[in-house]
Amino acid sequence: MLGVTAEARDSLGVFDAWGAFRDTASPRCYAIAMPVTAKSEGFAAVGSWPRQRVRGQVHFRLSRMRADEAAVILNVGDRRFTLVAGQVDAWAPDARADAAIIAAMRSATSMSVQTRDARGRGFADTYALRGAATAIDAAALGCARLR
Repeated sequence: MLGVTAEARDSLGVFDAWGAFRDTASPRCYAIAMPVTAKSEGFAAVGSWPRQRVRGQVHFRLSRMRADEAAVILNVGDRRFTLVAGQVDAWAPDARADAAIIAAMRSATSMSVQTRDARGRGFADTYALRGAATAIDAAALGCARLR
């Protein structure tokens, strides 16, 4: 199954630390990056799902399992956002916050997602933002005609 999924994705480009991809089977398009501070399965992504009329949705996979009830805070430049979260995933609370986060990403050099892990230890996943705006735009264009 993994091979089929990997084959379904088209690379739209790699822009510094960020990549842009299109999956016509879903259809969906997304810009994605790995954290610079963690060697894990964590990532930051901005995705679009044309059939669901969702575009520019911010998603974070945390590098560690989050403690129950621990707040998840995103810092982008000098802006601070509180995210909604599951055990290992976090999102903006609504489309307006998605747009504000993406706007902040376009002018900042880095962002970090902070919370506490299941053992109560604080941690942060940090992302370089060089190339993020271009990857986000490439992903949006990649889905512009998909339905």
